[in-house]
Amino acid sequence: MMLDLHKFFQVTNPAKTLVVERGEDRKYYIDFSSVRGETTVETIRDNISLFYPDQETYDLFTGHIGCGKSTELLRLKAELQQQGFHVIYFESDQDLEMGDIDVSDILLTIAYRVSQSLEEAGLILQPRYVQSLLKELQEFLQSVEISAVSCPFGIAEITTRSKFNPKLRDRLRGYLEPRTNQIIESINRELLEPAIEKLRHLNQRGLVVIIDNLDRIDFSPKPWGRPQPEYLFIDRATQLRSLHCHVVYTIPLALLRFSDDYKVISERFVADPLVLPMVPIRWRDGKTHEAGMSKLRQMVLARAFPDLDEAERLQKITEVFDTPETLDRLCQASGGHVRNLLRFLNKWIKAERRLPLCRDRLEMIIRDELNQAMLGIVKEDWALLRQIAQEKKGISVNDEQRLRYQKLLRNLLVLEYRDQDGAWFDVNPILAEAEGMK
Repeated sequence: MMLDLHKFFQVTNPAKTLVVERGEDRKYYIDFSSVRGETTVETIRDNISLFYPDQETYDLFTGHIGCGKSTELLRLKAELQQQGFHVIYFESDQDLEMGDIDVSDILLTIAYRVSQSLEEAGLILQPRYVQSLLKELQEFLQSVEISAVSCPFGIAEITTRSKFNPKLRDRLRGYLEPRTNQIIESINRELLEPAIEKLRHLNQRGLVVIIDNLDRIDFSPKPWGRPQPEYLFIDRATQLRSLHCHVVYTIPLALLRFSDDYKVISERFVADPLVLPMVPIRWRDGKTHEAGMSKLRQMVLARAFPDLDEAERLQKITEVFDTPETLDRLCQASGGHVRNLLRFLNKWIKAERRLPLCRDRLEMIIRDELNQAMLGIVKEDWALLRQIAQEKKGISVNDEQRLRYQKLLRNLLVLEYRDQDGAWFDVNPILAEAEGMK
């Protein structure tokens, strides 16, 4: 049976997050945990379901944007649901302005999402204090009419309007911030605790809230100079870990690597942040990581032949690529970053428009990626990149270099891996042949 080029193009869409509880998506899912060197999802799952099922937990999850965190969190959701938990997963950037967030914004969004999910499950709870607060906000905002004062609809209306209106957001925050502790108390006593009690009467084990995409919070400083992620996850950590249920927060990777106070995060949350690293394409010494490459090959081939087993897929490589070496070149060029691998492949299919895909076109795509990446790299960046390529570790940087190093990490020019000895770093392989690396 001929491979459908259009279908292959659709399923390699890098913007699509796999939802493993769906049968179709499960066919495309590859479990990388055995080669990543870190069983992050399993650690969070067991922390909730095995060790602390009857008390609140607060887990922190991070990694490069696009490395597969959302897919893994949705797998976590599915596994916890199978173990009897009511799980609420949401993407925070749908409700919040990522360049300007405060704790009250996060708390209200959690209240909205929890209320909405419980109502869909037939459990209607209306926190009295939050409802009263919504009525007060109607009077306080005056010019902004709120059509509903019930939770969740009233909260949804407020958060939606404030997301796109900075002046309204400032006024709203000025009113809510002094009431943060009362909001937390109301969410706990009038929403979360009654919900958990009702869920247990329905033979469910508890309530889990997974907040994705908080790792995309902008590093812009607050008016007093504190970077936004440090303010939220360090200065306001006590309030973020005051909710009486299981909560999983995603946080920016750069917060762990470049904040002077990063060790305080573990102390405040009483948990070490878990990092989802790249899929390894080579070892620290530069030798090919065969197991990692094997997984990446399967990730690509599963999109083409989802109904075949691994051995059968390998027999079909030349139906998709001109040679097996071309597939390996694609995997190596991605650096083990799953979204970039799919992005290169999707772009390649669109440009080639026929199968099998040819090596020459891939090399053109890689050169284009290199040229694009080099536009934002200055002389001082190359010095840091050469040092990382040589030492394979995060390097000590002064304040002047900190933002430069942070930019390299956020722009995926430096990638983080993990093995039995811990974390190590390497330069994105796209840059390997650049003049600046010599």
